[in-house]
Amino acid sequence: MKILITGVAGFVGSNLAERLLELGHKIVGIDNLSYGERRNIEKFKTVENFEFINGDVCNPMLLKDIKVDLIVHLASQKIPRYSNSLRTLEENNIMLKNVIQKCKQDKIRVLFSSTSDVYGKNPQVPFHEESNLVLGPTDVKRWAYATSKIYSEHLIIANHEEYDLPYTIVRFFGSYGENQNLTWWGGPQSGFITKAYNNEAISIHGDGKQTRTFTYVQDTVQALVLCIEKERAVNQVYNIASEPDEEVTILDLAKKIWFLVRNEEEPKLEFIPYETFGKYEDVIRRVPDISKIKRELGYKPQYNLTDGLKRTIDWQLKLIG
Repeated sequence: MKILITGVAGFVGSNLAERLLELGHKIVGIDNLSYGERRNIEKFKTVENFEFINGDVCNPMLLKDIKVDLIVHLASQKIPRYSNSLRTLEENNIMLKNVIQKCKQDKIRVLFSSTSDVYGKNPQVPFHEESNLVLGPTDVKRWAYATSKIYSEHLIIANHEEYDLPYTIVRFFGSYGENQNLTWWGGPQSGFITKAYNNEAISIHGDGKQTRTFTYVQDTVQALVLCIEKERAVNQVYNIASEPDEEVTILDLAKKIWFLVRNEEEPKLEFIPYETFGKYEDVIRRVPDISKIKRELGYKPQYNLTDGLKRTIDWQLKLIG
């Protein structure tokens, strides 16, 4: 297949591109390099089946003359923790509308990257694909990201109903690993590794008892490849995650990373009140149900949290050291 990946120089995009090229697919990658890194795609420069376009998917003319069999739409603005929510809402909407228009015009499928954040404050874990999506009040900008993704999912499915747009929607649960962004954008594990390496106190939001279920990037890529190659994935929504028993508190994640980086030294931790971010809410537990993707596509996570973190730490310390 010839596949377009938006956000190709980003964390998931670059790892997915590498795997798809190994499988013999042709890749057209788009990235404006605002969050992606050229180093993530440097190894593809001489690969015949890879073409890179430095551009912004918000530009509707960018996709005009590209001919592919599938668009994997990964480019996205994230939770506006340190920025305003308007950019998150507007850019995610504009990019997706341009992608949908292209897919309808060329009669091709869109594989859209949503997020586990859409489950929001739903207390009934684990989250399955039919779980209720429960968000907080609209004056808490933390929910702008989830809102943009929920709207995107609705927009895709509505276009399927109205125009027969083929789609697959995936909801990521905390991917981490090689090529991750080294700022807060890359997730807590990214910042924790750097802090531990520098022997600096790891910042914990709130009391650190909130839980997450993290997914090593090669498991994320495995699931995405199944969604791309298997016909059963068409017009479906899937959670992409590790096993639910990998749930970990943010506090325990920080301690685990500290010990993996600095051996038996006592961890240095600092607790940051949520009030620091203004009016802010967090998700108490985020646990996936992955029975659907396992049953329908044969997905099976290969990495537990410790193994994935060891590989990630090795990569990150080489990069920053």
